[in-house]
Amino acid sequence: MVDTVNDSPAPGPGEMRASDTDRDQVAARLRDALAEGRISPDEHSERLDAVYSSKTLGELVPITSDLPDASAGSAPPADPAASFASPRPVYGSDRVVDAPPSGHFSLAIMGGAERSGNWVVPGTYHAFAVMGGIEIDLREARFVRREVTIIANVIMGGMEIVVPDDIEVRVNGVGIMGAYGTDGKPSSVVEPGAPVVHVVGIALMGGIGVTRKPRKHQKQAKDKKPKELDSGD
Repeated sequence: MVDTVNDSPAPGPGEMRASDTDRDQVAARLRDALAEGRISPDEHSERLDAVYSSKTLGELVPITSDLPDASAGSAPPADPAASFASPRPVYGSDRVVDAPPSGHFSLAIMGGAERSGNWVVPGTYHAFAVMGGIEIDLREARFVRREVTIIANVIMGGMEIVVPDDIEVRVNGVGIMGAYGTDGKPSSVVEPGAPVVHVVGIALMGGIGVTRKPRKHQKQAKDKKPKELDSGD
């Protein structure tokens, strides 16, 4: 007797099941494309959603088919502190670095305080304003760990916490004769491993708002698009 051999054809490369590593590699390429200004934040969100819903390698291919090969670029530095010093924007999980925090609190009493730029957020950050104002800008920030907490309190004052589109923010504040909340549409998809910022505290006769705003290079790329379209008329 001769055993019957299964003659069904093997699946092609595009029909092979995609692994988590395959999806993460495509997500990283999208993150680079967003940083380079090749795709908009909305496109990044849509494509990232497609990445993590893909089941096969073939479904992943069209997502980055219009993007150049990332292998031509320079390799990222091995030291997280070195990448922190780089002017190249970072996104998602790349924001979590092994570096000392830049500070632990902001205080404004009948005045103002600001924390912005390339700074490292500690595990717990305190912000307190009394008849004053504080702005905390997280758009270019890095984080010592994936989940951090900002304890934000105001008394007859105001505070604005500005966040980018690639981190998750959870607000659990209380407004007493004041307001404590978010402004702006949250990202529909956040990359696995991206930072999560918890905002907690009390606004007494004052206001605390969490606002999503584009980063500087994203705004510049958006402002250039109408000019490029006009030039073709």
